[in-house]
Amino acid sequence: MTDAPTSLGERAAELRSKFDRAFAAPPRIDAASKHDLIAIRMNARPFALRVAEVSGLFVDRKVTRVPGAAAALLGIAGFRGALVPVYDLQALFGHSTGQTPRWLVVAAAAPVALAFDTFEAHLRALADSILRRQAQDRACGFAPEFIRAGDVIRPIIHLPSVVEALGTTELSQAAPTQE
Repeated sequence: MTDAPTSLGERAAELRSKFDRAFAAPPRIDAASKHDLIAIRMNARPFALRVAEVSGLFVDRKVTRVPGAAAALLGIAGFRGALVPVYDLQALFGHSTGQTPRWLVVAAAAPVALAFDTFEAHLRALADSILRRQAQDRACGFAPEFIRAGDVIRPIIHLPSVVEALGTTELSQAAPTQE
């Protein structure tokens, strides 16, 4: 048998003491580093984005087309009072698209929005479950890591690389400029 308190007052005092001790103890630090990811799909293919590289996630945002734009540039959209160029993430990966993607993420690295088909879920992964890719093609340049989430392998798109590629190619010349 355990030494259970015999009265309600003793039980309350014990719970109060445990509660106070919990705040007096040093905070527990989770030894395993965790990464938050957004699970997405483009052309039915699974991908992931790091939440730390995203400043916003939006659905069904109106995108205004701009004349003479590069194929990947869908247009511009307003986010929190600023006009931002919206690029089709699938087109940047070299895949042709037939329809306008529904979802947009705004990159944290620069005022650029990237469109994709489907938002699936929020994922939290241990750092050691994220693996580096070995192959070096265009898609791997934008997604040098991958994660297995359940039975699905998802390349993790590195948004700063995508934004950098937009700034160093002719795609950026079609983007609207602020004056």
